[in-house]
Amino acid sequence: MTATVRNYSLTGDEATRSIERGLAEAEWYQSPVDPATLARLHERTNGRAAVDAVLWVGLLVGSAWLAWTLRSSWWAIPVFAVYGLLYGGSADARWHEYGHATGFRSEWANKILYYPACFMLLREPTAWRWSHIRHHSDTIIVGRDPEIVFPRPFARATWVANLLGLVGVPSMVKRIVRHAGGRLDPAVASYVPEPEQSKVVREARIFLALLAVVVLWAVLTLSLWPLVFIGLPTFYGAWLVLFFGTTQHAGLPEDVLDHRLNSRTVRMNPVFRFLYLNMNYHIEHHMYPTVPYRNLPALHREIGSDLPEPTTSTIAAYREIFAAAKAQQADPNYQLPRVTAFAEAHGITTPSSGSAGSSASAGSVASPPDGSVQINGSNHSTAPVTAATDPVEQLVVDGGGWVTVCPSAELGPGEVRRFDANGATFALCRTADRRIYAVDGICTHSRRVHLAGGAVIGGELECPKHNGRFDLISGAPTRLPVCEGIATCEASEIEGQVRVRVGS
Repeated sequence: MTATVRNYSLTGDEATRSIERGLAEAEWYQSPVDPATLARLHERTNGRAAVDAVLWVGLLVGSAWLAWTLRSSWWAIPVFAVYGLLYGGSADARWHEYGHATGFRSEWANKILYYPACFMLLREPTAWRWSHIRHHSDTIIVGRDPEIVFPRPFARATWVANLLGLVGVPSMVKRIVRHAGGRLDPAVASYVPEPEQSKVVREARIFLALLAVVVLWAVLTLSLWPLVFIGLPTFYGAWLVLFFGTTQHAGLPEDVLDHRLNSRTVRMNPVFRFLYLNMNYHIEHHMYPTVPYRNLPALHREIGSDLPEPTTSTIAAYREIFAAAKAQQADPNYQLPRVTAFAEAHGITTPSSGSAGSSASAGSVASPPDGSVQINGSNHSTAPVTAATDPVEQLVVDGGGWVTVCPSAELGPGEVRRFDANGATFALCRTADRRIYAVDGICTHSRRVHLAGGAVIGGELECPKHNGRFDLISGAPTRLPVCEGIATCEASEIEGQVRVRVGS
């Protein structure tokens, strides 16, 4: 049997089909977490992030110094291997965490480290930020996800070549050159909003200028050493990016709306977890992207009973991946037995277990929801969307438009709760200084995500899907991808009760 090759392009027929099937910007299943527990898991500190960042930078600089010192000795080879591992490999985890703004509590600290990590990997900052936003919106949805690294059937030669960055890195350089010339790659243009596209061009020109300086330095000094330390490590360190990245989703179902099926949690040793910043807890990260890396093990302990058993080791993960790849060469719809068993046990319909073209969530999704509209080429619901784990009981509104939501004692610092009234849905939250705020409950970016699962960061509320933020006083957007504000409501505490004025 010859496997049918799907079109993984973001501008092909699969992209159109995924929208028609209701898979684009859809609602995903989340394992339930108590609001007070989630508030603790959302806590971010500069101290722990600084320790990890200083250790990484220290190892990077130290290995560079030692490699230079030993440059005339064969001992330089293993030291350069370590340098490449930290530069072109472990920078991936830093790019990822700082891009989510969950590394440090301070946004400026995340930004300061995000841009160097981008350059180490030759990933254009704005383009890759929006690429990753799409990855979280449409994880392993064919035609939508720009970060699928293990398409079916498995291209073994390409995967092996990418261990040295021989496919991925040149394609990124080519894209940088194209963008520097003012022409956006069609795939990039499909997920980067038009107002942001000028940034892509500007950043590409900066990256190209920096690379040109390194090349000129090498030419003027008649030496390859500048390139060995800047530029080439992106190639010879790329194997670590692929080594870790392949374990995330490879061999698992495509076109499902449940991260328990299309993502993999792997038990890893402390060294791997430092290099990878705990992204081995990958189901947990996709369910709750607002939880910082240091709290992912705790999140796993909280929701682990609702997830598949973690893969016992990296070696075990690769055994599973390559077994799936071999079977999918002949049958692209092949599913791992453990995935099938988990789906059946939880009543989840998957593309190969249901009718052709079905998809998975807490139930299957076959078409766009009623009332959906086209926004930037994606389906968005115009009606309030409920979260699977939240109640939808309509609270009683009095004659003055006020509703009693909960006792004050039940809303702790950092907590966010959902409540529904007058046919609308809201998010109620308390900041660290114990002030309370109430806002419209649906994120204006995806229009499919309830803000009740989000994090309170200072005086802002962070969306639980893409880390966009809103000012709690004005409702104004304060962090991309959010571009449109949300409505705010008057909230007060009266006689030990939290009351919100929602109007008539």
